[in-house]
Amino acid sequence: MRLPEDFINEMNEFFSRHSYVPQEGFYESFDKEPLKGIRFSRSKIRSVEEEHQLLKDLNEDINPVSWCEGGYYVNNDTGGKEALYHAGVYYPQEPSAMLPAQVMAAKPGEIVLDLCAAPGGKACRLGESMHGEGILVANEISFERSKALLRNIERSGISGVVILNETPENIASRLPLFFDKILIDAPCSGEGMFRRDSGAVKSYMNYGPKVCVPLQESILESADKCLKEGGSIVYSTCTFCVDEDENQIARFIERHPEYHVKAHPEIKGVTHGGDDSILPGSMRIWPHLSDGDGHFCVHLIKGEEKDLKSAEEYLIKTDIKSKDRNIEAAMEMLDEVLSVKGREELLKGEFICHGTGIFKMTFAEKIFKGLKVVKTGLYVGDIKPLKSGKKVFEPSNSIALSLSREAVRDDSYLALGRDDDRLLKYLRGETISVTSDDGLKSSGTILVGIGDFPLGFAKINGQTAKNMYPKAWRLI
Repeated sequence: MRLPEDFINEMNEFFSRHSYVPQEGFYESFDKEPLKGIRFSRSKIRSVEEEHQLLKDLNEDINPVSWCEGGYYVNNDTGGKEALYHAGVYYPQEPSAMLPAQVMAAKPGEIVLDLCAAPGGKACRLGESMHGEGILVANEISFERSKALLRNIERSGISGVVILNETPENIASRLPLFFDKILIDAPCSGEGMFRRDSGAVKSYMNYGPKVCVPLQESILESADKCLKEGGSIVYSTCTFCVDEDENQIARFIERHPEYHVKAHPEIKGVTHGGDDSILPGSMRIWPHLSDGDGHFCVHLIKGEEKDLKSAEEYLIKTDIKSKDRNIEAAMEMLDEVLSVKGREELLKGEFICHGTGIFKMTFAEKIFKGLKVVKTGLYVGDIKPLKSGKKVFEPSNSIALSLSREAVRDDSYLALGRDDDRLLKYLRGETISVTSDDGLKSSGTILVGIGDFPLGFAKINGQTAKNMYPKAWRLI
């Protein structure tokens, strides 16, 4: 491919100065086909053996990404009509992009910020690792891009999340010294994306390092104001530009000497910055040295590293109890499908109403007062008025995708196999048939899933199940 002259000059200078990275094969790598990857959900998959079986079901080889647990290379497109994708079982993701969230290693009980979160692959991984036992803030400054973030968060089924549409400066102003960990997948010149995205070269010509460097610096300064002492920042880009990568972090440490780089154990396919590198402890993925697009990642610690887990004081631990008729209607409907285990899982926290919408909160909503919130907590569903004047509760698909198979009563779960023609019909929004062999109750709300992975709700009446899969999510 034809590469920008400024980029070639930049890289020639890099290779002439730094012999620890060989130049041979670098420019040729841009003519190779970009690699595809998927990352299995840590909240839905329980073992490596299960991952391998699902890969076989998808007609894929077992080819793991060395720097990400649950990450695999794939040959085929894995979205579209694939039901496992719609069930949130995996997330299609460029292999190199899996590194930052793995490095961050979010834990239950932490308060975590993904500052530049769209389209959501990294945020979903962070939320999966937290198991709904903490607070995850996924922020996206672009409202249009925040829509994709919302959709991917909902598909993942993770809870304990708030999605913001804010500037880093506003978050720093409202939530100073609040977060335990902050992930910054910074806007960059995108040099590592040249072979994957035909628009990346044009974007580079218009928004190169001169535009990106000051923006990244501003984002880092806001992150520092948000971060607790003892907390960590993982900073990543998909560019090779030293000024956006190693030099950016070196300048940040000069301004904030309390920070230091945390070095990670050697990982196959990742070039680790040793003492002879520009920034010891930093990490790079080179497309001519490993199976991935260009990526930079560094783990910064503020002061002495601490196991903070600061979410405890903000979490709601009581069972949901309410005299609000709308919320009672929601709980009554959910009781139709939940097992004892499911009730214990779901009915913890607090249900709140915003207009006709009902949301489940596991943390205090007031924390984010004054910030532009796209979504707070887990969207439970809506209260819909009928012509008769009565109101009914319509559950959201977010709730369906947040449930495990064990959380649903046996007589309220329709497990469809991959070869069952009802599976595609359901994803298209069509009414499907049921028989006595399905072992379902004769009427009421049920969940439909592919195997043990829920997809959405349906309303059963005798031998038919009226589809409740959201219109916006249906296959065309």
